[in-house]
Amino acid sequence: MHATNKPFAIEKRLVYEAYKAVKSNRGAAGVDEQSIEQFEADLSGNLYKIWNRMSSGSYFPPPVRAVSIPKKSGGERILGVPTVADRVAQMVVKQVIEPILDPIFLADSYGYRPNKSALDAVGVTRMRCWKYDWVLEFDIKGLFDNIDHELLLRAVRKHITCKWALLYIERWLKAPMMLEDGTMIERSRGTPQGGVVSPILSNLFMHYAFDLWIARTHPDLPWCRYADDGLVHCRTRHEAEALKAALQARLAECHLEMHPTKTKVVYCKDGKRRGKYPNVKFDFLGYCFRPRRVRRLRDNSLFGGFNPAVSSSAMNAMRKAIRDLHLRRQTQLTLQDIAQQLNPLLRGWIAYYGRYAPSALYPLLRYVNQTLVAWVMRKFKRFKRRKVQASQFLQRLATACVDLFVHWQIKMIGVFA
Repeated sequence: MHATNKPFAIEKRLVYEAYKAVKSNRGAAGVDEQSIEQFEADLSGNLYKIWNRMSSGSYFPPPVRAVSIPKKSGGERILGVPTVADRVAQMVVKQVIEPILDPIFLADSYGYRPNKSALDAVGVTRMRCWKYDWVLEFDIKGLFDNIDHELLLRAVRKHITCKWALLYIERWLKAPMMLEDGTMIERSRGTPQGGVVSPILSNLFMHYAFDLWIARTHPDLPWCRYADDGLVHCRTRHEAEALKAALQARLAECHLEMHPTKTKVVYCKDGKRRGKYPNVKFDFLGYCFRPRRVRRLRDNSLFGGFNPAVSSSAMNAMRKAIRDLHLRRQTQLTLQDIAQQLNPLLRGWIAYYGRYAPSALYPLLRYVNQTLVAWVMRKFKRFKRRKVQASQFLQRLATACVDLFVHWQIKMIGVFA
């Protein structure tokens, strides 16, 4: 520290490791319109500037760029996209505070944590729905936009003693947001969804706002939370309704609001639970939990269960992602070119939504094949207006070149029909 004559001792290695993490995550350009490739054109110089300014205490984050993205449930979500350099600076702080904060989080907090995933949360929820008849599904309205800065910083200061990390966290919370028309919006609350440190800060806030509260006041009720989406399993409807009212009051104390339409009490109806209730399904992390016919492994018989499968909104979003590629009209491409575009998407979807009830994905995979059939009919004159022949052509190709598309490796009947 004395050799560099800097008030804060920050290792240059930390900045380089942060850059590598940012590069692997990719992401859009910020208000300076600088891409990762442009940042790398003078990599050593740009990383030195970040280290120098952070070490001297003179680093001030630029505004974040407001980007609107559609929600699966309708409407839009506003992301705050930092510049590449600011993402590197935020990653430096994240690398320092995450090893301190993550160990204090409770086991049933799954969002944005190392060695935990959304599929872990879906799996534990699946088992608990078999044991408990009722679920309180809750959603927090605009969590990232409404986090109280004073309460958050109180929690941060309780656990983080690194002075420069505290300094820059405060500056990031106050950084303005630039709209598409250039208008600057000053921020007095919230932490931009899209920032590198925002997920861990929101987790810390919810650790005190919900996790510790539910563990203290209802230690006998299992719960699961992923960011602003959460579930609490209850034994009776009355218990779930009472908890809903108590949670609404608790969130209000923390200056948060329970989403009025996404929060509901659900009856986990199956073959043994005969009661009637208007809500017998809920969506959680892209999966829809509802009554389903399930095949018993030991004797191949069917029984009524309450299980997850890919949700309708997730299916619609995946179909839209395929349509947005406009593959049916891309006749200048080869099948190998199309496979390069589709396979990364399909591989991720199958790995995630194929974990539970994989057969529910078959309509999507058939839709992909139907898209390929339409492409073949446009690409080759001999298949024009000859859908059956185009389907047969692709069926033979799928048998001979099963590795060309990821989903062709899954055995399905009539996938080109």
